Amino acid sequence: MILAKVIGTVWATKKDEKLVGMKLQIVRPVELDYKEKSGFLVAVDTVGAGVGEVVLVCQGSSARQTALTENRPVDATIMAIVDKLDVVE
Repeated sequence: MILAKVIGTVWATKKDEKLVGMKLQIVRPVELDYKEKSGFLVAVDTVGAGVGEVVLVCQGSSARQTALTENRPVDATIMAIVDKLDVVE
């Protein structure tokens, strides 16, 4: 899984019928101290995350194992909204 921050939303009025009704969010990976890394992903939001929230994202075949994404053309899914991190170093 990838720790990431939601930085925006993708609006696509024309898309594959299997994606109709799904919210697409733009997420940027972050470090454990929430410092943003470079790059971004577009992920299907299955938990109702909003811009500015830190989330957990899974990719690949794991992204298609939720009730909302099963058998859909999805490569990244927001699986959880992070409330807190406890890091022991």
